[in-house]
Amino acid sequence: MALLQIAEPGRAAAPHQHRLAAGIDLGTTNSLVATVQSAAARVLVDAVGETLLPSVVRYLASGEVQAGRDAQIHQADDPANTIVSVKRFMGRRLADLPNADTLPYRFIDHPGMVSLETAAGERSPVEVSAEILRTLRVRAEASLGGELAGVVITVPAYFDDAQRQATKDAARLSGLTVLRLMNEPTAAAVAYGLDRAAEGTFAVYDLGGGTFDISVLRLSKGVFEVLATGGDSALGGDDFDQAIAQWLCEAHGVASLASLAPHEQRSLLMAARAAKEALSQSETVGVAMTLADGTVWQRTLSRAAFAALCQPLIDRTIAATRRALRDAKLRTTDIAGVVLVGGSTRMPLAREAVREFFGRDPLADIDPDQVVALGAAKQADVLVGNGNGEGWLLLDVCPLSLGLETMGGLVEKIIARNSTLPVARAQEFTTFKDGQTAMSIHVVQGEREAVSGCRSLARFELRGIPPAVAGAARIRVTFQIDADGLLAVTAREQTTGIQAQVEVKPSYGLTDAQVADMLKEAIETSLDDMQLRTLREAQVDARRLLDATGAALASDAALLSAEELATVRQATFRVADALETGAPLEPLKMAAADLSRATEEFAARRMNASIRNALAGRELDSLA
Repeated sequence: MALLQIAEPGRAAAPHQHRLAAGIDLGTTNSLVATVQSAAARVLVDAVGETLLPSVVRYLASGEVQAGRDAQIHQADDPANTIVSVKRFMGRRLADLPNADTLPYRFIDHPGMVSLETAAGERSPVEVSAEILRTLRVRAEASLGGELAGVVITVPAYFDDAQRQATKDAARLSGLTVLRLMNEPTAAAVAYGLDRAAEGTFAVYDLGGGTFDISVLRLSKGVFEVLATGGDSALGGDDFDQAIAQWLCEAHGVASLASLAPHEQRSLLMAARAAKEALSQSETVGVAMTLADGTVWQRTLSRAAFAALCQPLIDRTIAATRRALRDAKLRTTDIAGVVLVGGSTRMPLAREAVREFFGRDPLADIDPDQVVALGAAKQADVLVGNGNGEGWLLLDVCPLSLGLETMGGLVEKIIARNSTLPVARAQEFTTFKDGQTAMSIHVVQGEREAVSGCRSLARFELRGIPPAVAGAARIRVTFQIDADGLLAVTAREQTTGIQAQVEVKPSYGLTDAQVADMLKEAIETSLDDMQLRTLREAQVDARRLLDATGAALASDAALLSAEELATVRQATFRVADALETGAPLEPLKMAAADLSRATEEFAARRMNASIRNALAGRELDSLA
């Protein structure tokens, strides 16, 4: 008799086939990865128990790449090759970076997106972000014991199409399968809503290291509906650091941060960030840095002075919040709760502004650094097919209007901002001239009425239109946005059925072929990368053995005869020489193995002596 495969209600059809999925918060300052296990979302830690991975990547002339804390410690002494806050460069041109002159990088301005010149060659923000994502992937797979079936990566709600596509390309380059891009405030609402079984309308105030988002969501019977979203993709904690740095410059008669040498700029920004973070706990803090000529800059900054200094930045977040409420046709009294997201919301200045605007204390009982990753993990668990989230629905929105250029350089909006995703809209257009047989279609994104004030996304042509008098042709243009917020556009001539279409992938200097080349290069160099890693691990082990031997000789050399001592010292010299000269792997391993053999008897004698000392003077009966 045949058996049917059955499952408990609300469970996956094969619960034993749990697929590994994760949510990734790719942040400006820090990034992290979370997963769902036993129906609970948790953040995954690295080998030393840290949850946050600094979003910092360093490129060395040898080709070695450092990511996270290993890179972060070099941001002042090697600023040009240590990339921080790369999220701000994703999908951006040089003209889009207002503080480019204060940054210590060697920018290369491509038509669609800047790249950076490093000691290892030119690198795009996509490649830099891929290194961060690769580190998180390795952490997740090591923690979960297998390959990830897919991930949900969060992006600021106000990221445009170019920035979203750049994020997907970075994930692909890092070896990840992206199930969905998820707006950061929406992910935070999922984390709060699912944990609390919340009902009502909530505002999510998300102030991160490089971006600010505000989203208004309605949670009702398992449905998460985004009513409105807004924000600023060039406003975040980095700007508060810049404000403190500029204040210290002016206090010492220097016009701007850009006047300093690159390593001085980075040192000053690091000091500014430390001061900003300290002011969340203290009323005053000292801000100090040393210039290259030995001059010391030092001032005391109070919390009140910092608030006055950065009030314009906070005012920008409140203005965006006010607009989002207006778009949702709501008042502050209609909001059931305000969720704080992002490390920058730890600032008392930000919390007080939110409290004053909404007239209530904000919610911050879930760690604002973790809440986005936790929500993304819940969504990933559902999308990968584990079934733990059945019964809830997520309805997100597009952050910016999408449309076409029409005569006179104007924009005809096809999909309005804050439209629920996924969405499809169509509109008919016609020809401008008699006998016109082709039409150029220019897709743009933004809220301005003029094309010059919006971002160009794509251009394509529809050819083969039957020649006729102007205005006779009927061309139907359809816009479709998927759940990731990515766009496809189709133009169809109604009488003949001919059509042209484009999957809008913004041109920012990284084509499909280039991504493929990078993947091919990663595969081709994987053996070299593995060998380099093996050598680095062997060097660490050899240095550890050398240090341990030196400490043992310092305390117990008397346990060895003169001949034995000479043998051990010769072996240590060979290991030290191999490390100093950068010897290849095999000679280094042989030298370390010789030292290990030479000290075996020494180690045994030390153990025996230790045991004798421990037992000295004790009765046999006391050991029973």
